Amino acid sequence: MQKVIANSGYTSRRKAEELIINNHVEVNGEIINTLGFKVSGSDIISIDGNILNRQVIKEYYLLNKPREVICSVSDDKGRKTVVDLIDTKERIYPIGRLDYDTTGLIILTNDGQLANLLMHPKNKITKTYIAKIEGILNENDFKKMRQGILIENKKLIIDHVKVKEIDKIKNTSLVEVVIHEGRNHIIKKLFASLGYDVKKLTRVKFAFLDLGHLKSGEYRQLSTKEVKALYSLK
Repeated sequence: MQKVIANSGYTSRRKAEELIINNHVEVNGEIINTLGFKVSGSDIISIDGNILNRQVIKEYYLLNKPREVICSVSDDKGRKTVVDLIDTKERIYPIGRLDYDTTGLIILTNDGQLANLLMHPKNKITKTYIAKIEGILNENDFKKMRQGILIENKKLIIDHVKVKEIDKIKNTSLVEVVIHEGRNHIIKKLFASLGYDVKKLTRVKFAFLDLGHLKSGEYRQLSTKEVKALYSLK
């Protein structure tokens, strides 16, 4: 059932599982809170009393997220969300998150199956960030990153790191970091563990997708070829 809910575009598979466990889902009028419950095409699924539309056109967007925009479908504080920036009538949501003050590439869709694939740790989807840090990395820092850094009792494996620019006058560096996990604030925590403050952070690539010529706040739809290529990453 959680797969059907995700495929309908209502939400991601992980969120669908939370809805089921917390008694928000009914099948043919009966609350079902068991994960893995099987449903047929004729079953009527409702979430909080709203019947699930299982015939949804899938949409896929790549957005260059601006600063001070949150990665959510709504916000109780009235802040602008990434969904507010996309002109669509479909119920889309972001795949993963970028911090409030982090900019760059984020994918939005109503395809729960793809969202689950791209967020699942076992698929090791790479993300590339450019961080502007206070200070200049030394060889010992690189050695630690090559060995993997323990953050909150879990080792962070860094796929690639490269200094792109150094400003000795301002004592700042631009550093490119490629990782394949998605813990909250992980890049900021990485540099904090080495004693550096991140002044600015941008995600420039997600797997093989990049920002191209998109300006801050602009977006485009993914092509069928790109969507198929994302599915092939499993």
